[in-house]
Amino acid sequence: MQGIAGQGPRGPEVWIRGPVAGPGPQQQPPQPAQGAVTARRFAWVATHGGAGASTLAAVFGGHDAGRNWPRPEQGEPGSVLLVGRTHAAGLEAVSHTLDIFRRGDAPPGLDLDAIVLVADAPGRLPRQLAQRIKVIGSVIDVYLVPWVPAWRVGELDGPPPRECDQLARLTGASVPPPGRRGTR
Repeated sequence: MQGIAGQGPRGPEVWIRGPVAGPGPQQQPPQPAQGAVTARRFAWVATHGGAGASTLAAVFGGHDAGRNWPRPEQGEPGSVLLVGRTHAAGLEAVSHTLDIFRRGDAPPGLDLDAIVLVADAPGRLPRQLAQRIKVIGSVIDVYLVPWVPAWRVGELDGPPPRECDQLARLTGASVPPPGRRGTR
């Protein structure tokens, strides 16, 4: 008895496109172990001076491209994380660089993965800056990095703040368990 169209008495029919048997045995590339994740390599690209790309590269790993485009043809990562500060000039620089990608004017071989915005001061953002970040976030993923006093004085060896857990996962940086974090 056939109840559902396309199903035989023992289940759905399976159609295979193309040849079933090839001309001979083919070498299959080794498959990663189930659950194994290869960390993606990123280039941190500063959209303006003082954006924080060097600090983020030191804390999270990855290639610090400074204010230059990475060069995948020379072994640098093609995955780009644009970095800017949360002040008005920083957000303008981020928007300008984001527009370069939107227009297709970025060098070939680069993929824009996210925007990383580093707090320019402690405390809450003024409403107009928060609204600007929301607009940027409507186009691409945005990761916010809080003000970290230890980073200001060059202490980059501690774990990143809790607010950066998603960014740490994106970059493959190790995230300590919740009970093992230092205070910042």
